Amino acid sequence: MQLAKPLARLVAELEKLPGVGPKSAQRLAFHILRVSEDEARALAEAILDVKERIRTCPVCFNFTDQELCEICTDPKRDRSLLCVVAEPRDVVAMEKTNEYRGLYHVLGGVISPMDGIGPDALRIRELFARLSEGTVREVILATNPTIEGDTTAMYIAREIRSAFGNKVRVTRIAHGMPVGSDMDYADQATLIQALQWRREI
Repeated sequence: MQLAKPLARLVAELEKLPGVGPKSAQRLAFHILRVSEDEARALAEAILDVKERIRTCPVCFNFTDQELCEICTDPKRDRSLLCVVAEPRDVVAMEKTNEYRGLYHVLGGVISPMDGIGPDALRIRELFARLSEGTVREVILATNPTIEGDTTAMYIAREIRSAFGNKVRVTRIAHGMPVGSDMDYADQATLIQALQWRREI
C-alpha cells in the first residue's frame, strides 16, 4: 500500500530511531495519527525542548538542563568515588540501583578501532584532569562487558596506574551470572566471567 507523502515521511523519520524497524515505525506513525492534535503537539514540543535545553555537564559530561548536573552539585555525594561510564544512559542505570553514592564521568563512547574510535576521541583527558585534583581515591570502571568495553576499561586502568600509582584505586564492576537466572541457560563467556570474578562469601 502506498502511504500518503506526509505519513511516509513520518514513518521514514521514525525508522531512524534505534531499535525501530519498518513495522514498528509504521505502528508508531499510525498511533500518532490517532491521538489528538494536542497530544501530537506535546510530543513535538517535548522533542524540540530536549534539543534546545539539554546540554552536557562541563564536569562529568552527563546530560543536564542546568549549568552543572544535579549529581555534581549534590553535597551528599562521596567525592572520593568516581564511576566511569560510556554513555549518559549508563548513569541512569547506575542511579536506579540506589546503591552508588559517588560521582560520575561519562566518556562519550568506548574504544572501537573498527569504528575508528581511539582513546583521543573519548573524554579520557578530562578524566585525568579530574583525577589530578587529588580528591578521587577510587575509580570504578563500569563499561559494558563487551570487547570494546573491556578494552576501554583495561586501557584506562593501565593509564591511571601509570600516572597515579597507588594513589588512586582502580576497580571494575563484576560480570557474570544475572540474578535469578539458570546456569544451563548461560553462555560459555558468561560462565567464564562468573568464575573469574568470583569472591569469598
